[in-house]
Amino acid sequence: MNIDGTPTRTLRAHPAQRLIDIIDQTRLPHALHWVRVTTLDEAAHAIRAMQVRGAPLIGATAAYGLAIALNDDASDMQLQHAIAMLGATRPTAVNLHWALARMQAVLAPLAPEMRAAAAWTAAAAIAEEDVAQNAAIGQHGLGLFRQIERNSGKTLNIMTHCNAGWLATVDWGTALSPVYAAHDAGLPVHVWVSETRPRNQGLLTAWELAQHGVPHTLIADNAAGILMREKQVDAVIVGADRIAANGDVANKVGTYLKALACADNGIPFYVAAPRSTLDFACAEGTAIPIEERDGDEFRLVHGVDRHAAPSALRQLAASEAVANPAFDVTPARLVTAIITERGVCPASRDGLLELYPEEARA
Repeated sequence: MNIDGTPTRTLRAHPAQRLIDIIDQTRLPHALHWVRVTTLDEAAHAIRAMQVRGAPLIGATAAYGLAIALNDDASDMQLQHAIAMLGATRPTAVNLHWALARMQAVLAPLAPEMRAAAAWTAAAAIAEEDVAQNAAIGQHGLGLFRQIERNSGKTLNIMTHCNAGWLATVDWGTALSPVYAAHDAGLPVHVWVSETRPRNQGLLTAWELAQHGVPHTLIADNAAGILMREKQVDAVIVGADRIAANGDVANKVGTYLKALACADNGIPFYVAAPRSTLDFACAEGTAIPIEERDGDEFRLVHGVDRHAAPSALRQLAASEAVANPAFDVTPARLVTAIITERGVCPASRDGLLELYPEEARA
């Protein structure tokens, strides 16, 4: 996608130098800052500290992190150590574990002296596949948006939650990919951007939409319901960190509330995600682990001071007990459809297996 009119990806790989550059998303939207990742520890920190975030980008970064880890030592012990360290960084996003399992399947059978080069090739394949799948999601979602736009005959008002744009992937995004496709195709589209506390990923959505020239309005999370009741929302579309085999969806906390409001107001609620987010080994949403993050994400408000330097303001005492679940689960019955790179399907086991018949089990 574009930054100041320049096509840009969230991750830049430099195989010859055995390193990657990432956008430090903790500095957005106030500053665009690139970070160089040269070690396994730096890759794990980037994922854990949310310098990179969004399930598909986490998976791609982990793949490259594993490649970096094998630069100087590609022994069996180092391979397993790196997989374990990267796998422990974030529990909910299944793309992380999918990418590491795919890398392991490629690398484990190889002799140690062949692994380093193979790891960089395999990581690049994961990244390129992510870009292609997200572009396909955009086209499938565009078809849905065209139907809504024809029925309404006015500007298409889309609401989203968290950030599932190109910042959450290698490029294009998941939930925002159809928005970009609609905008680029000339459909009149406007996005209601939910701020998504406490990490405020909605600010990242607003930033990237502005960079690409997509009309949008940032709202407080709690304003979503009244906008729906006032018929100012035509559809809600979100990404996902894990989709269970029955169609239950784990996404950023607050997603479930938007799905409930959609059901009460007769508004379509779509989930967009690539194959790497589908967990056919997970029977239902109750089995998805929910990450509980540090309470200081809630106690402190981050921004910049009057000198444009990163700053934090305390809104709660350090002793104040807080709960900070990072995700919630939206049951499949509240999901109108799931949009993947293979098409659109009902949020059900049968619906998902229509698109991915190879995952059927006897």
